[in-house]
Amino acid sequence: MAPFDTELMTINASDSELRSHVEEAELPPLLPALAYATGDLTLLREDLRPDPTLAAMPQGGLSPDQQATIRELAVRALGRFRDAGSVPAPPPSEDQLLMMMEHTVGARDMSAYLPLLEEELAYRGEDRRAPTWRKDALAPERELTVAVIGAGMSGLLVGHRLRQAGVPFVILEKDGDVGGTWLENSYPGCRVDNPNHNYSYSFAQRHDWPYHFSTQDVLLEYFKKCADDFGIRPFIRFNTEVLSAAWDDAAQRWELRVRHGDLEETLSAHVVISAVGQLNRPRYPTEIEGFGSFSGPAFHSARWRHDVDLEGRRIAVIGTGASAIQFIPEIARLAGKVTVFQRTPPWLAPTPDYHAEVSRGQQWLYRHVPAYSEFNRFSIFWKMGDGVLANVRVDPSYPPRHNAVSAANDLVRTMLEGYLRSQLADRPDLLEQVIPSYPPGAKRMLRDNGIWPATLKRDNVRLVTDEIAAITPAGVRTTDGTEHQADILIYGTGFQASSFLAPMRICGRAGIDLHDHWSGEPRAYLGITIPGFPNFFCLYGPNTNIVINGSIIYFSECGVRYIMGCLELLLRTGKTAMEVRKDIHDEFNERVDAENRRMAWGWSDVRSWYKNASGRVSQNWPFTLLEYWQQTLRPDPGHYELS
Repeated sequence: MAPFDTELMTINASDSELRSHVEEAELPPLLPALAYATGDLTLLREDLRPDPTLAAMPQGGLSPDQQATIRELAVRALGRFRDAGSVPAPPPSEDQLLMMMEHTVGARDMSAYLPLLEEELAYRGEDRRAPTWRKDALAPERELTVAVIGAGMSGLLVGHRLRQAGVPFVILEKDGDVGGTWLENSYPGCRVDNPNHNYSYSFAQRHDWPYHFSTQDVLLEYFKKCADDFGIRPFIRFNTEVLSAAWDDAAQRWELRVRHGDLEETLSAHVVISAVGQLNRPRYPTEIEGFGSFSGPAFHSARWRHDVDLEGRRIAVIGTGASAIQFIPEIARLAGKVTVFQRTPPWLAPTPDYHAEVSRGQQWLYRHVPAYSEFNRFSIFWKMGDGVLANVRVDPSYPPRHNAVSAANDLVRTMLEGYLRSQLADRPDLLEQVIPSYPPGAKRMLRDNGIWPATLKRDNVRLVTDEIAAITPAGVRTTDGTEHQADILIYGTGFQASSFLAPMRICGRAGIDLHDHWSGEPRAYLGITIPGFPNFFCLYGPNTNIVINGSIIYFSECGVRYIMGCLELLLRTGKTAMEVRKDIHDEFNERVDAENRRMAWGWSDVRSWYKNASGRVSQNWPFTLLEYWQQTLRPDPGHYELS
């Protein structure tokens, strides 16, 4: 059962009310949704298709005349639908659905995506990624237990699927509640940078998101409600940290050492699934001379000190990454002075509705128009996914430049630079400091609705781009000799993204330590399985991070289905252990490395958390979302050694 009420309501609105609601609509998905609801395919007019090259623009780049025409057609269609009793037409055929999907984004020849999109959108209210088997029917006498590490987004998801399949499991969570990163990160201004309709489970949608981009408290409440409604909480051991896991080849199971308070114990499980994520361990700038010597309160954004009063204080912030750009505008309203130390400026993606509430008209459409929410989800899915991936792919024939990797990438750069110039036209001194010199996509691109440039222009905010020489008891000293005094020091320095599964010790077959095995180069097949580590699976593992293309929840849903397929394979074959073949694993990673070198983030030498200490891109998925879905539909028994 979905944890949110998404039952559609009968339309009783007057024509004038309909017009008012449509005025606030996101237009590209509106006519396809109405064609779905009414069966009237004449609404899919060729002259009203969005231009796919303008997908990321407001209203899909539709002209004012196109927008006016769409609104008028929509009001008439809604009126007819209302007058007919708001009874949806029969579900469309696959060909008709494909027409609707292609019209939503203006693309062509998308038939390869149809099975994925039918599943991802759950447009008939189906959960097509749910397991189609149950252990009690498949192998009722077989003992199979699973230990899941982490009760964040991925841990809750895999717990839900295990419960659906009737597989005994326990979730081990070091914190006192569910939510993972949305529990641990509570800094001022914390919010997701992925639209709500995309950053949510495909099978647990809601129509009443209060914001387009949810704040931390809203997302935490969403995941708490999912845990409750999925019935997961009884299977979670909170405040329980996993210290180590070791494979016992004789017993064909894992032995996990866990700590709860001052007590340690050993648990056994046939399968271990790591759902600890990549962005869960704060990175402190320990390489800076004098780190730890500051005499005042000093803390990381992911470990926010809510007991520290910021009112009127001098605050130094190191970093201008995703978290910093969210919390600095908030603390600048309170502080006496904020000094921001920037190593590399981020590219900003203009997002006017980044802090905006979802309008009443938009929410009305979600609740009254069949499939409007789902088609809007698809629109987001495409324009944040495969529809724009080409913009960050290296064109070998493009003249070598330090700040663009293709003509399309250069166009994106021109648009983003134009945005910065428009925001800082009155501050040429700041403009020089905030325009990046690297290609768009080489580092994480951040969303902005004008608040970051406005914050930098505040009288009590100063942006410092001189390199930091040392942290001192009184503040931060830069290489020009200036000591910037502060009362409070905040680290907005990100996470140890490349330190997968740290600080746990994971020992596989023959006692090999996973971190020794990796030697600083984390790799896994599909980001999920590792040779020499039987029955051990990762979610949000190596090379499953997304840059511009999609939502990590999508990747987790694909990964969880693949893992459930592995468990089904064990049960059907009667085998006790499986591990991916080394040649399959190595060939996959060779392809990943080669493709990452053809992307902006692998081509550029700019420093980012996408790369590990050696410079290898250990985080990012360089292929399409479709390809990950295709490769994780089910495990190929030939790729594994079954014992």
